[in-house]
Parts: sequence; C-alpha cells; structure tokens
Amino acid sequence: MTTKSAAAAARATVYGYPRQGRNRELKKAIEGYWKGRVTADALRDTAAGLRRDTWEQLAAAGLHEVPTGDFSYYDHVLDTTVMVGAIPARHRAAVEEDALAGYFAMARGTQEVAPLEMTKWFDTNYHYLVPELGPDTVFRADSAKQVAELKEALALGLTARPVLVGPITYLLLAKPAPGVDPDFVPLTLLDRLLPVYAEVLADLRAAGAEWVQLDEPALVQDRTPAELNAAERAYRDLGTLPDRPQLLVASYFDRLGEALPVLAKAPVEGLALDFTGSAAANLGDLAAVGGLPGKRLVAGVVDGRNIWVNDLEKSLAALGTLLGLAERVDVSASSSLLHVPLDAAMERDIAPQILRWLAFAQQKTREIVTLAKGLAQGTDTIAAELAANRADLASRAASPITHDPAVRARAAAVTAADTRRSLPYAERTGAQRARLGLPLLPTTTIGSFPQTGDLRAARADLRAGRIDTAGYEERIRTEIQQVISFQEKTGLDVLVHGEPERNDMVQYFAERLTGYLATQHGWVQSYGTRYVRPPVLAGDISRPEPMTVRWTTYAQSLTDRPVKGMLTGPVTMLAWSFVRDDQPLTDTARQVALALREEVNDLEAAGTSVVQVDEPALRETLPLRAADRPAYLEWATEAFRLTTGGVRPDTQIHTHMCYAEFGDIVRAIDDLDADVISLEAARSHMQVARELAAHGYPREAGPGVYDIHSPRVPSAEEAAELLRAGLEAIPAERLWVNPDCGLKTRGWPETRASLENLVTAARTVRGELSGC
Repeated sequence: MTTKSAAAAARATVYGYPRQGRNRELKKAIEGYWKGRVTADALRDTAAGLRRDTWEQLAAAGLHEVPTGDFSYYDHVLDTTVMVGAIPARHRAAVEEDALAGYFAMARGTQEVAPLEMTKWFDTNYHYLVPELGPDTVFRADSAKQVAELKEALALGLTARPVLVGPITYLLLAKPAPGVDPDFVPLTLLDRLLPVYAEVLADLRAAGAEWVQLDEPALVQDRTPAELNAAERAYRDLGTLPDRPQLLVASYFDRLGEALPVLAKAPVEGLALDFTGSAAANLGDLAAVGGLPGKRLVAGVVDGRNIWVNDLEKSLAALGTLLGLAERVDVSASSSLLHVPLDAAMERDIAPQILRWLAFAQQKTREIVTLAKGLAQGTDTIAAELAANRADLASRAASPITHDPAVRARAAAVTAADTRRSLPYAERTGAQRARLGLPLLPTTTIGSFPQTGDLRAARADLRAGRIDTAGYEERIRTEIQQVISFQEKTGLDVLVHGEPERNDMVQYFAERLTGYLATQHGWVQSYGTRYVRPPVLAGDISRPEPMTVRWTTYAQSLTDRPVKGMLTGPVTMLAWSFVRDDQPLTDTARQVALALREEVNDLEAAGTSVVQVDEPALRETLPLRAADRPAYLEWATEAFRLTTGGVRPDTQIHTHMCYAEFGDIVRAIDDLDADVISLEAARSHMQVARELAAHGYPREAGPGVYDIHSPRVPSAEEAAELLRAGLEAIPAERLWVNPDCGLKTRGWPETRASLENLVTAARTVRGELSGC
C-alpha cells in the first residue's frame, strides 16, 4: 500500500479504558457485594451498564474500534487465570460452588484460605494477582467472560476488538505455586497453554471477533534467547491456526528491542507499539527491521500513563514517518488508559488556564481521534485543533508555576556531603539502641490506622462548611488519642499516630507543597477497589511550612514510648504523582527531597527519635531495561539520602516498601543508608528476608507477618511461624515485627485482632529465643 493510501486508512482506537465509572460506581457495587448489601445480579448489572456506557462514549468520540475484555471486577491478570483454568487448588472448591465469590476469594482471601500474591504491573502503580503454576498445572479454556463481553459490544452495533493478556507475558508473570520447587520455570508450560489460547481464539471468532489483541508487555524487558525463542514459537503456532481471528500483538511501557524482529516476522496480522518516552526508539528499530509490510501497525503516540496534553504536531510527524513502514497505520495511546483518570472536565478547583494543560482518558481519546483524522484527511482538517494545542503548550512553558529561581538555586547548591549521615550505620546503631531502649524483636506498625467512616465524614463536613477547622481538629485529636491508647494496651513498642488527618500518603503532602496540583475526581485504580487520586506535579517544589510536626508532637505527648514521624519519600512522591515531563526526573526528585529534608529536620528538632520515610515505589519505578537502571538507582537513592542525611546519629531512620519484587534492588536498598527497613513478606512467605540475607544486608529489617490486603486475621501461631522463618535469614538482634503495609484500608475489628496476635507472636518467639 502506498503511503497516501496508508494514511487514508488510518483509524483511532485504544487498548483499554478506566473501569470504575464517573463516580466509581464499580467500586461501590463490589464493596456492597462484599458486605452483603448488593446481590451478585445487581453487581453484574452495574458492571454491564458501565461497559455499555464506556463503549458508547468511545464510539461517540470517534473511535473506530473499541476494546472488550479489558473490563475487570478486580484484575485482568486474575481474569486470565480464570480464562485458562489455572485456579489454585485451595480455591477450586469455592470457585466451583460460586464463581463470583470464588473469584474474590482468589483476590482477597478468606479466613480459611490465603489469596494469590499481589505485586506491581511492570513499572506502574497498578497491582496484579500473580498466577501460581507448577509442573502439575492443567489448563482448561473458559472463554465465557471474553465471549460475553464481545457479544455485548457487537449487540450495540460497534466494531469491537477483544483484548487478552498474551501467553508469554502470562507465564513470565507467574510464580511457582506454594510447595513447588522455587526453581520451577512457568514458561516450560507454554506447550500446554497454547492449545487453550487456540480454543479461546476460536470461540471469539465464532462470536464475531474480526481482530483479537494479545498483550505482551513482558517482551519490552530484557529477555533471554530461550524466552525469545518461546515467543517466536508461540506466535508461529497461534499465527498458523486455521480457525482464528486476525491477531494484533501489543507491547507497551518501553521499546521492544530484540523482541521486535521476532514479532515482526511472526505470522500475525498486526503489531501495536508504544512510541512515547524511551519507547520512541521503537520508530528507528522498526525501520531497521524493514517495517511491517502487509501488516497493521497501531501506533501509540499519545502517552497513556501521564496527564499532559499531547504535542499534536510532534505526534503527527512521528506518524508520518511510520506511514511508510506498514500497510495500515492506526492511532492509539501508548498503553491502556487504565492508568489515567477519566475526565479532566470534572475538575472545578483547577484554574482554567492550567486545566488546558491536562488530558485525562476522555481528552486523550479526543487527541487520538484528532490525530487519526489529521493523518487520514490532512492537517488542514484539524487546523483549529493544532492552533489550540500550540497555545496550550506555550502557556505551560511560559507559566511562572514551572520555574522558581529560588528552588532551582537551592537544588543546584546540593553537595555530596548533604547526602551522607554524620556517622556510618555500624557506629550510629549503638546510639540509637541506647536512646530507644527497645526489646528484642521490637514491634511496630507501618503508619496508618483504619480510616473510618467517621473520619471521612469529618473531612467531607469540613469541605462542605458543616464544621469549622477547630471542630475538625478536635476530631483528629480524639482519633489520635484512641490510636495511641490502643497501641499502648496492645503492647506495641514503637507507636504511630495513625495518620487520621491524611487523605492519602502522597496527596496529603502534595497539598502542602508548592508546585503540586490536587484533583477532586482524578481517581486511578491501584488494585481491586482501591482507587487513588495521584496529584499533579506541575512546577518547582518547595515547602512553605511544616506538614507533620504538629500531629506527631501531639501524639508523642500522650505516651512515653517512641512515636514515629511518618513521611512519604521523594521517589514515591514522584512515582505516585503525575510527574512533570518538561525536565529530568532527577531534577524534580532533588527538589522534592530538599522539601522533605526540612520536614525531617523539624521533626527531629521537635524531639522525634524515629522518622520513617516510606519508599514503596523505589522498585516500582525501576526501569524495565537493565541498561537504564544504574542511572535511575543513583538519583533515586541520592534523593532518599538527601532527605534523611541531616539528622543526628541517634535518630533512627526507617523506610518501608511493599508489593514489589525486591531481589534485584537489594544493593540499592542498602545504599539508602536507612537504619531499619520494613517490607511486604507475608504473601511471599518471607522471600524478601532470604533475599536480604543472600545480599548480606547489614541493617535492621522488618519483613511483614500480617498481610493487610486481605480481610483475614492471621492467628498468633501463623504470625509466629512467619517470624521464625524470618529468623532463619535475619539475626534476632536485627529483626523487627510488623504488618506488611499500612492499615488504612482495614476495619478496626480485624486490625485489633491482627495486631494483638502479632504482639503475642513476638512475645512467644522472644521467649523461645531466651529459653523462657
């Protein structure tokens, strides 16, 4: 096809879309179902209505093809586990008795059975449920969900493309099931899995699918020759099936690299590639392999993960180059729009001139449609849109919000000495132990306590003017008193104030720093029914006044036990925000670190002896390609040390990380120079403790013994067993006892019981160590 005819064929599509609805209707319906207030049928009706509304909106916006199958009650990887029949043995009876209840049991666990492990979806803040596989796994096709949702869209008269997690990515994301040899490689099950995918594809074709998208984001990571050979074999086998739809293999989040020629040569009809950020290298790589003659290319030129308006002229230039490399070029976002909020037009508290800079899912859809129109019909047909876009980009670049000379001068003055403690860990640990006087196996929590309905109502009342600031603060003081009292009675050693005043661990700080914008409706799914509102890091960062000192000091006044100061670290402040894209991340991180450093120093000056700087996103933000990691880890660990480097030797610095794979960053964790680290470990059965030991990690650590993302209350003996497993890797004098993560999302009854059992477990194991 000529370049002219390829342009004329250009159409608009997306890989996926936010699931929750404009007012998070899905979250409310699911949580109502869990509590018995919403029936299964009512939940299904709500879900069907949300899917219909989304497809009709996308079609009305001008998309030529809508995705199906990307909708999920909890997680699309868990949906794939159901689709291929890889239900863990402990969940099979529940799934057979009630498929929906069993599905949620896999996601959340029950009092009787543990859930699947949960971890981050590549380098995003979305969490997926990790498949559990072993040599005895038997796959069975169950395409009911995928077929039903396709039929729903077709019944509306829409052109629909089912989206599935591809077989290679599914197996590469999986782990050996409990009790299976930890060296088992799930990818060895590929030959068993491919016939199941073949059956699903045949079912979708019979239901009316012309195209099916198979997502293979795992192929943008560094892959061994054996893994690339498996990908070649998988798409050779699927591509030569006699009974299948046309196949579109999609990758995103980075460049395909060595996997690109494998997929370009595969007998499939199309590829979908990311052309944003570091993945822009896909353009040159695609030309180097000879393009995709005779095939469809879906070009992800609109950033699917950030919220800034697209540079339309820049994207059109990239699309123009791509026209000569494929028979047909369609326009899309770089990834599913699951990772951005729904509609910027809902934001009423952001100044109109700044709102012009932002593009959420609905605005990105319009950008995609505009680009497809310009590509197919010529730029004259979108002249007004191009002019408005140029003005928006110029407005942002010239805004004083984006450039504060004082902040930049301070960041430029940072020296290596600012990122070092005054004494090395081995010399300061004695001073900390003498100051704190803690027992063996000290107990603590990660920071937050349950955010009750009363607390949320108090914040809503304050916003609505139904109570004044004094009334609200009295409510916060009462909650802190109750949290401190409970911890003292339970027997915890290092206490927290519970964070009742905080809406979110990032947003709370963002609202108190210059350069950040907060949204009211910018909800993004983190996992299951957990949605967050990532703030927008729009300009240079500074701290006008202390942010946490007042409430931490008040909590300390209520007890003789140490109360931790609680902060969110600079990397997580970036990772869980929509970060600015007009300067290097290292510059932004340094600005945030300097603001947090002021807070740490003020906490110490107020008498706080323990300060926790949480960095759960350190691993999450790790680049997907190994070659890019050293530079990232250098600035990320420097930012943490800049935050904490100004304290005295006897002030104990903690950090916390959760729900990610830590084995490949243990050296960086050591480089943070924190005195104590707490990590998620309950679902992974103390794997991280073994990884720390293998590295020779020399500091104190608290691998979690209580999985807070499940409603289960672990028994004291269960927690003690995990603690004993931790002691096999970490000496008792360096081992802490704590939950996996904060308790914000849990209810008070389960929190009380679980923490009481945690303290009992610590006392039991202390007794065993002392021989009492």
